[in-house]
Amino acid sequence: GTSHELGQNFAKVFETLYLDDNGDQQHVWQTSWGVSTRLLGAVIMAHGDDDGLRLPPAVAPVQVVVLAIRDEGEVLATARKITTELEGQGHRVRLDDRVDQSFGRRVTDWELKGVPVRIEIGPRDLADGNVTVVRRDTGAKEQVPVAEAWSRTGLALADVHRTLLAEATAMRDERTVDVASVDEAAEAAATGWARLPWAAVGEEGEDRLAQSSVSVRCLQGPGGTLPGADDADTVAFVGRAY
Repeated sequence: GTSHELGQNFAKVFETLYLDDNGDQQHVWQTSWGVSTRLLGAVIMAHGDDDGLRLPPAVAPVQVVVLAIRDEGEVLATARKITTELEGQGHRVRLDDRVDQSFGRRVTDWELKGVPVRIEIGPRDLADGNVTVVRRDTGAKEQVPVAEAWSRTGLALADVHRTLLAEATAMRDERTVDVASVDEAAEAAATGWARLPWAAVGEEGEDRLAQSSVSVRCLQGPGGTLPGADDADTVAFVGRAY
């Protein structure tokens, strides 16, 4: 999410005032924080695949779906029991007991929505005392004992988070190159991101980048810190503006 210092322009238009320490009215200085739908777009672009969303467990509205395959034997009772156990562990869980709908259609629906972990419960596996835990990020399936379903699901959620973060970080790093000049930055930004000293950009460099539809997307101080006003070590990250 981007942040912007808007100055006092909007405050003057809308007469947004405050009393300063001397009791005088002043126009406020405003900032804008883009922590909104653009972050949802970033999640979709960073993690989604050809089968739909892949949501990190921390932000997924539904972290686990317990899917009853058929209404046979103890399937529904077991599905409800595991759902309750997972809810007791603080997970966001949805029970899918729509056994009047096809199993394949329901699986596809949940994959499209990006639910991180799916627990499939059918009469055949249940006869052996097992359920199937499926990860959305890798598609990996694992049969686990019913009694361990809640604990193994917790481990799977943690690993899904680590895997998605590692994949996204690797993609970012692989597509970010260090350059020394504005011209090199414009060329690199055609396929990814470029990183160069802010001192090599400046206002003139920003104008030149704009001619290639490239702009400065982020400024960082040493070690990824917030840059200072006169920080000689400030680094600029530039990319194509869409």
